[in-house]
Parts: sequence; structure tokens; C-alpha cells
Amino acid sequence: MRIWMAAILLLLVGCQPLVEIRNNDVITAVGYASISEQRGRTLEEKQVRAMRASKIDAYRELTEQVYGMRISARAGMEDQQLGVENTDGAVDGIIRGARVIRSYPVGDSYVTEMEVDLKTMERMKDHGEVFHVPSNQETMF
Repeated sequence: MRIWMAAILLLLVGCQPLVEIRNNDVITAVGYASISEQRGRTLEEKQVRAMRASKIDAYRELTEQVYGMRISARAGMEDQQLGVENTDGAVDGIIRGARVIRSYPVGDSYVTEMEVDLKTMERMKDHGEVFHVPSNQETMF
């Protein structure tokens, strides 16, 4: 009887998946920013700005994954010849509950890895108001 139990236990243990089980409710994003291209008097100030810019870039990527990207394209034609072509992309949405996993420099870039649990974001949707932020105001960073 014990031999049969051991055989069944070994068989069940052998059925464990070899790959990591992925949580489909959690999405991740990576943001990048150049350090040397930032405004600032010192390297430390440029690094802080790059760190913040990479975080905003990661938020943008999270927003793209959740809400998609709006694409607008226009092509002109004159005398049966293709003229100027324009393509614009935009993303708009609210991400709540995202967290920074890692933030670190790589060469001349700063990298920020973020994740958001979609269930947590959905629960937080009714908390807080959304205000329009004017785009023509400069901030400290």
C-alpha cells in the first residue's frame, strides 16, 4: 500500500509545470530616459531628472497597454502625386496603483521598471478625482 502511495505522490510531483505561471492581471512596463540630454547644472541633477523622466515613460507604456494608442494619419495628394504624409500617436488614460519595481542607471540612460495589478487599479478607480493638468506650466523637475 505504501509503495502505491509513494508512486502516486511521485507521479503527481512530476506533473508540476516547468515554466513559471504568469499572473495575467499584472502588467509590466519599462521606461527609459537619457541622462546627458537632461537639463541641469550637475550630473546628479541630470540623473534625478532622468530618473523622473524614465518613470513617466514607464507610466506612458502602462497606459498604452491598458487603454491602447490612438493613431491619426493624413496623406495629401496633388496632381496625382502623393504629397506630405503625417502620422501622430497619442495615449490617454489614468493609471492607479502602479508601483516601481526597480530604477537604475545603464550607461547614459536611466531605466525604471513598473507594474500594475489590473484588479487593484479597478478597485481604486472610484477613489479620488481626476483634474486636468495644464500643459503650459513648468514644474520644478
